[in-house]
Amino acid sequence: MEKLTEIRWHARGGQGAVTAAKLLAETALSQGQYFQAFPEYGPERMGAPILAFTRISNGPIHIRSSITNPEIVVVLDSTLLSAVDVTEGLDTDGVLIINTDEEPAAIRKAMKLKGRKVYTVDATKIAKETIGRAIPNTPMMGALVRVTGIMPIENVTEYLRKSFGKKFSEEIIEGNVKAVERAYAEVKAE
Repeated sequence: MEKLTEIRWHARGGQGAVTAAKLLAETALSQGQYFQAFPEYGPERMGAPILAFTRISNGPIHIRSSITNPEIVVVLDSTLLSAVDVTEGLDTDGVLIINTDEEPAAIRKAMKLKGRKVYTVDATKIAKETIGRAIPNTPMMGALVRVTGIMPIENVTEYLRKSFGKKFSEEIIEGNVKAVERAYAEVKAE
């Protein structure tokens, strides 16, 4: 049986969750894996809560629906913790990765979580310091890769350079690479 990993991204419009879901999926493709990446939102505007999804597998993926029981939930904006149920459908042994300056134990206590593995990283701070903008998507990819081991970080940074190479300046590309690497190094576990 093929290993299927399902990830749900929670963010606000403009934070780059859709881009992160797509970049992670395309990186998987560059490794010879199968993927799906798609958003779920309506006519929301910048700042409204949105969802994005990523599926990665070693074999063909035949599921064609949104992800209701993810193994991993990535939250790009901690204000969503009080606005939506980010743990909905997440197994008790699931992984929750949150962009916040708080410690994982504080998040667990505030959310009254039982089970689940909680990780935090200050992706917004990292993004401001490396990219010059508060867009936490690429740092959250670094944290996700570290926590899950879903793929080597070198594959992510190499794909970022390749993917961004035609669209952005060298400064922006290297800032994003540094953001991924810093979040990979700085993500905190309980």
